[in-house]
Amino acid sequence: MRLEDKVAVVTGGAHGIGRALARRFGAEGARMVVVVDKDLEGAHVVANEIGGVAMGADVAVEEDIARVTDETEREFGQIDLFCSNAGIFCEDPTTAASTSSEVWNEMWSVNVMAHIYAAKAALPAMLGRGKGYFLNTLSAAGVLSHPNSAPYATTKHAALGFAESLAIAHGDEGIKVSVICPQAVRTAMLGDLEDGGVQGADGVLEPEDVAQSAIEGLKKERFLVLPHPEVLDYMRRKTSDYDRWLKGMRRMRARFMTS
Repeated sequence: MRLEDKVAVVTGGAHGIGRALARRFGAEGARMVVVVDKDLEGAHVVANEIGGVAMGADVAVEEDIARVTDETEREFGQIDLFCSNAGIFCEDPTTAASTSSEVWNEMWSVNVMAHIYAAKAALPAMLGRGKGYFLNTLSAAGVLSHPNSAPYATTKHAALGFAESLAIAHGDEGIKVSVICPQAVRTAMLGDLEDGGVQGADGVLEPEDVAQSAIEGLKKERFLVLPHPEVLDYMRRKTSDYDRWLKGMRRMRARFMTS
Protein backbone atom coordinates (compact mmCIF):
# COMPACT_ATOMS: atom_id res chain seq x y z
CA MET A 1 0.00 0.00 0.00
CA ARG A 2 1.05 3.53 -0.78
CA LEU A 3 -0.55 6.38 1.12
CA GLU A 4 -1.18 8.73 -1.80
CA ASP A 5 -4.86 9.76 -1.88
CA LYS A 6 -5.72 7.33 0.93
CA VAL A 7 -7.81 7.95 4.05
CA ALA A 8 -6.03 6.83 7.21
CA VAL A 9 -7.17 6.68 10.83
CA VAL A 10 -4.50 6.74 13.54
CA THR A 11 -5.42 6.07 17.17
CA GLY A 12 -3.13 7.37 19.89
CA GLY A 13 -2.18 9.95 17.29
CA ALA A 14 -1.45 12.90 19.57
CA HIS A 15 1.88 11.65 20.88
CA GLY A 16 4.78 9.29 20.36
CA ILE A 17 4.61 6.69 17.62
CA GLY A 18 1.06 7.67 16.67
CA ARG A 19 2.05 11.27 16.09
CA ALA A 20 5.03 10.18 13.99
CA LEU A 21 2.80 7.88 11.93
CA ALA A 22 0.20 10.60 11.35
CA ARG A 23 2.85 13.07 10.28
CA ARG A 24 4.45 10.55 7.95
CA PHE A 25 1.14 9.54 6.41
CA GLY A 26 0.47 13.20 5.68
CA ALA A 27 3.91 13.60 4.15
CA GLU A 28 3.31 10.52 2.00
CA GLY A 29 0.31 12.24 0.39
CA ALA A 30 -2.66 10.79 2.25
CA ARG A 31 -5.90 12.48 1.23
CA MET A 32 -6.96 12.63 4.86
CA VAL A 33 -5.43 11.57 8.17
CA VAL A 34 -7.85 11.28 11.08
CA VAL A 35 -5.90 11.80 14.30
CA VAL A 36 -7.68 10.05 17.17
CA ASP A 37 -6.77 10.40 20.83
CA LYS A 38 -8.22 10.79 24.33
CA ASP A 39 -6.15 13.98 24.36
CA LEU A 40 -8.31 15.87 21.88
CA GLU A 41 -6.29 19.07 22.22
CA GLY A 42 -3.10 17.19 21.35
CA ALA A 43 -4.87 15.50 18.44
CA HIS A 44 -5.90 18.93 17.11
CA VAL A 45 -2.28 20.10 17.24
CA VAL A 46 -1.12 17.19 15.08
CA ALA A 47 -4.12 17.38 12.74
CA ASN A 48 -3.65 21.10 12.17
CA GLU A 49 0.02 20.54 11.43
CA ILE A 50 -0.66 17.99 8.67
CA GLY A 51 -3.99 19.22 7.32
CA GLY A 52 -5.93 16.35 8.89
CA VAL A 53 -8.84 16.22 11.29
CA ALA A 54 -8.91 15.40 15.00
CA MET A 55 -11.39 13.20 16.83
CA GLY A 56 -11.56 12.46 20.53
CA ALA A 57 -12.00 8.83 21.56
CA ASP A 58 -11.10 6.28 24.19
CA VAL A 59 -9.95 3.19 22.30
CA ALA A 60 -11.06 1.00 25.21
CA VAL A 61 -14.67 2.00 24.55
CA GLU A 62 -16.23 0.18 21.61
CA GLU A 63 -18.81 2.89 21.00
CA ASP A 64 -16.04 5.49 20.62
CA ILE A 65 -14.29 3.47 17.93
CA ALA A 66 -17.60 2.83 16.15
CA ARG A 67 -18.32 6.56 16.20
CA VAL A 68 -14.88 7.45 14.81
CA THR A 69 -15.33 4.90 12.04
CA ASP A 70 -18.84 6.06 11.17
CA GLU A 71 -17.87 9.74 11.12
CA THR A 72 -14.79 9.09 8.99
CA GLU A 73 -16.69 7.01 6.45
CA ARG A 74 -19.50 9.56 6.32
CA GLU A 75 -17.15 12.54 5.85
CA PHE A 76 -14.48 11.00 3.64
CA GLY A 77 -16.18 8.06 1.97
CA GLN A 78 -14.05 5.22 3.26
CA ILE A 79 -11.17 4.14 5.48
CA ASP A 80 -8.29 2.74 3.48
CA LEU A 81 -5.95 2.27 6.44
CA PHE A 82 -6.95 1.86 10.07
CA CYS A 83 -3.86 2.25 12.21
CA SER A 84 -4.73 0.90 15.65
CA ASN A 85 -1.76 2.34 17.49
CA ALA A 86 -2.76 3.27 21.04
CA GLY A 87 -1.27 1.14 23.80
CA ILE A 88 -0.29 1.22 27.46
CA PHE A 89 2.40 -0.35 29.61
CA CYS A 90 2.76 -1.39 33.23
CA GLU A 91 5.79 -2.80 35.00
CA ASP A 92 5.41 -5.09 37.98
CA PRO A 93 8.45 -7.31 38.50
CA THR A 94 7.24 -8.67 41.87
CA THR A 95 5.67 -11.85 40.50
CA ALA A 96 4.01 -12.83 37.24
CA ALA A 97 0.62 -12.66 38.97
CA SER A 98 1.03 -9.68 41.33
CA THR A 99 -0.51 -7.00 39.11
CA SER A 100 -3.99 -6.00 40.22
CA SER A 101 -7.02 -7.28 38.32
CA GLU A 102 -7.97 -3.66 37.65
CA VAL A 103 -4.70 -3.05 35.82
CA TRP A 104 -4.97 -6.38 33.98
CA ASN A 105 -8.42 -5.39 32.73
CA GLU A 106 -7.19 -1.95 31.63
CA MET A 107 -4.24 -3.47 29.78
CA TRP A 108 -6.54 -5.98 28.10
CA SER A 109 -9.01 -3.30 27.05
CA VAL A 110 -6.42 -1.00 25.47
CA ASN A 111 -3.83 -3.46 24.18
CA VAL A 112 -6.20 -6.13 22.85
CA MET A 113 -9.84 -5.12 22.66
CA ALA A 114 -9.06 -1.81 20.95
CA HIS A 115 -7.71 -3.74 17.95
CA ILE A 116 -10.81 -5.93 17.94
CA TYR A 117 -13.12 -2.90 18.16
CA ALA A 118 -11.30 -1.34 15.20
CA ALA A 119 -11.81 -4.45 13.10
CA LYS A 120 -15.44 -4.84 14.14
CA ALA A 121 -16.10 -1.26 13.08
CA ALA A 122 -14.03 -0.94 9.89
CA LEU A 123 -13.96 -4.47 8.47
CA PRO A 124 -17.53 -4.66 7.07
CA ALA A 125 -17.06 -1.72 4.70
CA MET A 126 -13.60 -2.93 3.71
CA LEU A 127 -14.97 -6.36 2.86
CA GLY A 128 -17.76 -4.71 0.88
CA ARG A 129 -15.15 -2.89 -1.24
CA GLY A 130 -12.86 -5.90 -1.40
CA LYS A 131 -9.88 -4.00 0.03
CA GLY A 132 -8.63 -2.38 3.19
CA TYR A 133 -5.63 -2.35 5.50
CA PHE A 134 -5.09 -2.71 9.25
CA LEU A 135 -1.79 -1.54 10.71
CA ASN A 136 -1.54 -2.42 14.41
CA THR A 137 1.20 -1.16 16.69
CA LEU A 138 2.23 -4.01 18.98
CA SER A 139 5.67 -4.64 20.45
CA ALA A 140 8.57 -7.03 20.32
CA ALA A 141 7.01 -8.31 23.55
CA GLY A 142 4.28 -9.78 21.37
CA VAL A 143 6.66 -12.10 19.54
CA LEU A 144 9.21 -12.52 22.34
CA SER A 145 8.13 -11.52 25.86
CA HIS A 146 8.87 -9.00 28.61
CA PRO A 147 10.69 -10.20 31.72
CA ASN A 148 9.21 -7.58 34.06
CA SER A 149 5.61 -7.24 32.84
CA ALA A 150 3.38 -10.24 32.47
CA PRO A 151 0.36 -8.04 31.56
CA TYR A 152 2.26 -6.32 28.76
CA ALA A 153 3.71 -9.52 27.32
CA THR A 154 0.40 -11.35 27.58
CA THR A 155 -1.72 -8.64 25.98
CA LYS A 156 0.75 -8.06 23.17
CA HIS A 157 0.80 -11.80 22.44
CA ALA A 158 -3.00 -11.76 22.31
CA ALA A 159 -3.01 -8.74 20.00
CA LEU A 160 -0.63 -10.56 17.67
CA GLY A 161 -2.94 -13.58 17.69
CA PHE A 162 -5.89 -11.44 16.66
CA ALA A 163 -3.90 -9.78 13.87
CA GLU A 164 -2.91 -13.21 12.58
CA SER A 165 -6.58 -14.24 12.63
CA LEU A 166 -7.50 -11.15 10.60
CA ALA A 167 -4.84 -11.98 8.02
CA ILE A 168 -5.79 -15.65 7.85
CA ALA A 169 -9.55 -15.14 7.66
CA HIS A 170 -9.60 -12.23 5.24
CA GLY A 171 -6.30 -12.14 3.37
CA ASP A 172 -7.95 -13.71 0.32
CA GLU A 173 -10.75 -11.12 0.50
CA GLY A 174 -8.52 -8.10 -0.07
CA ILE A 175 -7.75 -7.29 3.56
CA LYS A 176 -4.12 -6.59 4.38
CA VAL A 177 -2.66 -6.65 7.89
CA SER A 178 0.67 -5.47 9.27
CA VAL A 179 1.92 -5.38 12.85
CA ILE A 180 4.71 -3.11 14.08
CA CYS A 181 6.81 -4.80 16.76
CA PRO A 182 9.59 -2.50 18.01
CA GLN A 183 11.69 -2.80 21.13
CA ALA A 184 12.48 0.44 22.97
CA VAL A 185 11.18 3.65 21.39
CA ARG A 186 11.72 7.12 22.84
CA THR A 187 8.17 7.86 23.97
CA ALA A 188 6.47 8.56 27.28
CA MET A 189 6.19 4.80 27.78
CA LEU A 190 9.93 4.67 28.60
CA GLY A 191 9.55 7.19 31.42
CA ASP A 192 12.97 8.38 32.59
CA LEU A 193 14.86 5.36 31.24
CA GLU A 194 17.23 7.06 28.82
CA ASP A 195 18.79 3.73 27.83
CA GLY A 196 15.41 2.02 27.41
CA GLY A 197 15.91 -0.32 30.37
CA VAL A 198 15.24 -3.98 29.68
CA GLN A 199 13.78 -3.10 26.27
CA GLY A 200 16.79 -1.04 25.19
CA ALA A 201 19.38 -3.76 24.68
CA ASP A 202 19.51 -3.02 20.95
CA GLY A 203 19.18 0.74 21.24
CA VAL A 204 16.35 3.21 21.60
CA LEU A 205 14.68 4.28 18.36
CA GLU A 206 12.93 7.57 17.74
CA PRO A 207 9.22 7.45 16.81
CA GLU A 208 10.16 8.68 13.34
CA ASP A 209 12.32 5.58 12.86
CA VAL A 210 9.30 3.41 13.62
CA ALA A 211 7.20 5.43 11.17
CA GLN A 212 9.81 4.85 8.47
CA SER A 213 9.72 1.10 9.12
CA ALA A 214 5.93 1.22 8.94
CA ILE A 215 5.98 2.93 5.55
CA GLU A 216 8.42 0.34 4.23
CA GLY A 217 6.27 -2.47 5.60
CA LEU A 218 3.11 -1.03 4.07
CA LYS A 219 4.74 -0.66 0.66
CA LYS A 220 5.81 -4.30 0.74
CA GLU A 221 2.54 -5.36 2.43
CA ARG A 222 4.60 -7.28 4.96
CA PHE A 223 2.76 -8.71 7.98
CA LEU A 224 5.62 -8.46 10.48
CA VAL A 225 7.35 -5.07 10.67
CA LEU A 226 10.47 -5.08 12.85
CA PRO A 227 12.04 -1.64 13.40
CA HIS A 228 14.72 -3.42 15.45
CA PRO A 229 15.88 -6.10 12.97
CA GLU A 230 17.60 -8.05 15.78
CA VAL A 231 14.17 -9.22 16.92
CA LEU A 232 13.97 -11.66 14.01
CA ASP A 233 17.10 -13.44 15.21
CA TYR A 234 15.70 -13.61 18.74
CA MET A 235 12.49 -15.13 17.37
CA ARG A 236 14.51 -17.80 15.59
CA ARG A 237 16.42 -18.60 18.76
CA LYS A 238 13.18 -18.83 20.70
CA THR A 239 11.55 -21.29 18.33
CA SER A 240 14.70 -23.37 17.79
CA ASP A 241 15.23 -24.06 21.51
CA TYR A 242 12.39 -22.78 23.69
CA ASP A 243 13.86 -24.04 26.99
CA ARG A 244 17.22 -22.41 26.33
CA TRP A 245 15.48 -19.18 25.40
CA LEU A 246 13.46 -19.22 28.65
CA LYS A 247 16.66 -19.65 30.64
CA GLY A 248 18.12 -16.63 28.88
CA MET A 249 15.03 -14.57 29.69
CA ARG A 250 15.33 -15.58 33.35
CA ARG A 251 18.93 -14.36 33.36
CA MET A 252 17.81 -11.06 31.83
CA ARG A 253 15.09 -10.65 34.44
CA ALA A 254 17.54 -11.33 37.26
CA ARG A 255 20.06 -8.86 35.85
CA PHE A 256 17.60 -6.00 35.61
CA MET A 257 16.00 -6.70 38.99
CA THR A 258 19.40 -6.36 40.69
CA SER A 259 20.72 -3.44 38.62
